Amino acid sequence: MFIFVIGLVIASVCGYMAGLIGSSNSPISGVGILTVLIAAVLIKVVFGRADSGQSTALVAFTLFAAAITFGVATISNDNLQDLKTGQLVGATPWKQQVALVIGVAFGSAIIPPVLNLMQRAFGFLGAPGAGDHALAAPQAALISSLAKGVFGGSLNWGLIGLGAVIGVFAIVVDETLTRTSRFALPPLAVGMGMYLPMSLTLIIPLGALLGWFYNRWADRTGGDVERKKRIGVLLATGMIVGESLYGVVFAGFVAGTGSDEPFALFSGFGGSVPELIGVVAFAAVLAWMYKRTQVIARSEPVAAEG
Repeated sequence: MFIFVIGLVIASVCGYMAGLIGSSNSPISGVGILTVLIAAVLIKVVFGRADSGQSTALVAFTLFAAAITFGVATISNDNLQDLKTGQLVGATPWKQQVALVIGVAFGSAIIPPVLNLMQRAFGFLGAPGAGDHALAAPQAALISSLAKGVFGGSLNWGLIGLGAVIGVFAIVVDETLTRTSRFALPPLAVGMGMYLPMSLTLIIPLGALLGWFYNRWADRTGGDVERKKRIGVLLATGMIVGESLYGVVFAGFVAGTGSDEPFALFSGFGGSVPELIGVVAFAAVLAWMYKRTQVIARSEPVAAEG
C-alpha cells in the first residue's frame, strides 16, 4: 500500500515536472531520497528495535521499495516527456505507449546483465569485491547510507535539516538573482556539487563553458542560429551516449581479459606520463570536434526535392 500511494504521488510530481520544464530537471533523486527516509522510518516504527541481522534485512527491504518507486518516477518522467514531444510532432499516443512498454521490457532485460558486468569488471565503491578502479555510484551509496543510518540509529538528523536549509536558501538566492540580474544559482547544481565526487563534477563546468562559447559563436555568425545550436546539442548528446556505450564495451574487455588496462599503450612509462598523454589527446580530439561542428553548422541543409 505504501508503494502504491507514494508511487502515485511521485509519478504525479515527476510527470508534472517533465511537462513543465522537461525530463532533464526532474526531481527524481530528491523524491527518491525522501522515499527512502519515509520508508525506513515507517518500517522502523513498525518493527521497533532490531539486531544487526534484522537491520540488514530491513535495509534490503527498504532499498527494494525505493527501487520500485525510483522505477515509477523514471518511467513516468520519460513517458510524459515522450508524450509531450509526440503531441508536438503529431504522433499517435497509443502507439507511443506501445513503444514505451517495449522499451521498458527491453531495459529490464538488459540493465541487470550490464550491472553484473560492471560488478565483475570494476566493482562498486564500498561493496565487496571492489577493485582499484571501483565505480563510485554516489547516489546508490547515499541512499544506502541513509537507510543504514535510520535502522542503525547513526543518522545525523541535524545534517539532514542543514541540507534542507541550504536547499531552501539556494532556491531563494536563485529566484532573487534571476529576477534582479543576469546571474543565477541553480539549486540542482548546488545539490550535485555537494554529494557527487569531484571526478564527476569537474568536467561539467568545462562542458558548460564550451557550450557557452559555441552558442556565442552561433549568435555572432548569424544565419540559422537555432540550427547551429541544435547541432551543438547533438554533438554533446552523442558524446554522452558514446562514452556510456564505450564504458560498457570496455568493462566487457576488462572482465574478459582479467586486466584493468587491456588497451594500455604507454604501460612502460611511470608516474603521471600516461595520464598527461591522455589529457592532451582528449583536448586535441575535443578541439577537432568543436571545429568540425562549426564547419557542419555553417553548411546549409540540403532542401528535399519535390
